[in-house]
Amino acid sequence: MSDSRYEVRVENIFEGPMDLLVYLIHKNEVDIYDIPIAMITEQYLGYIDWMERMNVDVAGDFLLMAATLTQIKSRMLLPTHEIDGEDPEDPRLEITRPLLEYLRMKSAAEEIALRPVLGEDTFVRPKGAEEIRPDPEGGFIQVSLFELIDAFQRIIENLPGKHAVELDAERFSIQDKIAHIIEVLEEKGSVTFHELFSRDAGKEELIATFLALLEMGRLGLVRIAQHCQNGIIRLFYQ
Repeated sequence: MSDSRYEVRVENIFEGPMDLLVYLIHKNEVDIYDIPIAMITEQYLGYIDWMERMNVDVAGDFLLMAATLTQIKSRMLLPTHEIDGEDPEDPRLEITRPLLEYLRMKSAAEEIALRPVLGEDTFVRPKGAEEIRPDPEGGFIQVSLFELIDAFQRIIENLPGKHAVELDAERFSIQDKIAHIIEVLEEKGSVTFHELFSRDAGKEELIATFLALLEMGRLGLVRIAQHCQNGIIRLFYQ
């Protein structure tokens, strides 16, 4: 039993509101220049509500984006009028423009990260140096917070009986769950996302495990990645 309500803070660690928008656009396979604002707004608010009910601290910029999307959705419902013979500006451009700029900046940052690092890729390897071992984590890409949420929601939905319950992990200690995950990782080195969640566990215990996983990610104790080919999410002990 936990002494008090545990709150997981994800700001500045996991993705921000722009990342959630990009994720929803990719997930729904929609054109960034023709965003179905009503659908995206509804799904965005759904993720915010889910995180809040899970007691995951939602940063203020998420709520600001929610207000912006809601406002754009309202403007889309209003009748439009031509001004001096010109078509009125699409209200969605208020979000499309910063999204495009964000994607450009993110792409540039990723490109810089791939450049050779001085002393690591730049200089010739000394003669007689140890052979480089194959990377056991090769073929994996970083997992977003929202992909983790989707994966966990599928686990909850597949449980027998009603799953539309109040999400509350107060009955279980997040610290104890973190300790348990560390024990598993120390023994195995890595583990799949689904292996963490016992089939015999109740919903509250599963939620506590998920919150423990998020906290470990925030603390840098684990690296969470997804296999490029089979899509399996795996945790690696840092």
